[in-house]
Amino acid sequence: MKIGEKLKSLRQEKLLTQNELADRCELSKGFISQLERDLTSPSLSTLEDILEVLGTNIRDFFNETQQEKIVFSVEDFYEFQNEELGYEIKWIIPNAQKNKMEPILITLEPGGRYKLEVAHEGEEFGYVLSGAVNIHLGNKKYRAKKGESFYYKPSVDHYISNVSKTGVSKVLWVATPPSF
Repeated sequence: MKIGEKLKSLRQEKLLTQNELADRCELSKGFISQLERDLTSPSLSTLEDILEVLGTNIRDFFNETQQEKIVFSVEDFYEFQNEELGYEIKWIIPNAQKNKMEPILITLEPGGRYKLEVAHEGEEFGYVLSGAVNIHLGNKKYRAKKGESFYYKPSVDHYISNVSKTGVSKVLWVATPPSF
């Protein structure tokens, strides 16, 4: 770990100049400059003072956890096709099963349907991107077309199906907790 680089980054995030940081820590601008270029090392108490001014602490400063990925592209997607039922799923957030919600993009072929999901805890949301779908909740059926959304608590067995026998339907579907 390059301590100087990390200190400089934190200082810049706080919109502080080297002079301002030095003044707040009762240090010289030259010392801050040398720290940021890894030409010198601070004592533990000096580092604690600097980190306090920068709004963090030693434990968090040295925590090497990976930066959380925010934006995902097509190359990150994982796909699965079920030709028998006529659907394709794209997990658009990798490893979403470990998160509190799991978004997928589901494409239903003409007359296709997603597999039957048994009742479970949580919530489900969908937004119809193209075509129209039936939402089957137990013995009830609801229809949503392009531009419409659906939301339900999956307390009964459920699935969605493509209304059309000729066109494809696409749905952005989000479940919590992850269940796909």
